Parts: sequence; C-alpha cells; structure tokens
Amino acid sequence: MKYPAIAAATAAILAITGLSAPALATGKMTCEAGPQSGWKTRTALEASLVAQGWTIKKSKVDGGCYEVYGTTPDGDRVEAYFHPVSLEKLLVLRRGQELYRKK
Repeated sequence: MKYPAIAAATAAILAITGLSAPALATGKMTCEAGPQSGWKTRTALEASLVAQGWTIKKSKVDGGCYEVYGTTPDGDRVEAYFHPVSLEKLLVLRRGQELYRKK
C-alpha cells in the first residue's frame, strides 16, 4: 500500500465513530426472542444436543437465533438454527439443502 499511515488513520477513525461495517445476519432464519437476558445459554443448548448424540463444532448468535454447526446423530454435517428462549429446533440445512424447517 502506498500510504499505510493514511489507511491506519482511516481505519481508526471508522472504528472510533462506529462507521465500520456492522455484523450482519445471514438471513436464513431470524428469531424474535426478546432481550438476551431472557435467553437460555448456548452452553445449555450444546449440552442438550450432545445428550441427543450431536457433535458440536461451533455455535453463535445469528439473526437473533442460535446457529449451530455440527454433526447430527445420523451423521449429517449441518448448520442448524434454534430459538434462544425455548431451544426449539427451527431450521436444519446440509450443504444448503433444507432437511428440516419448523412450520
């Protein structure tokens, strides 16, 4: 880069003012779950899934839902969404193919 000091200063200004790009949800699923203080923990969700035979690779919050990457008891590697209050399964995808969607 020709002007690294200018790039660094610009990045610092954007970070301080909050003008950097926001973290966006993927749009695959959204949950109207209320404030996070009323949510069950991701640890509780992961423990429940492991007890059901899942292997968890990663979990995070996406679109107000819990998003889990892992392997189902049937051996499918999936991306799954759960409601953070009820921990109810909402959507399960395998390589973009919908395996389950709550009605």
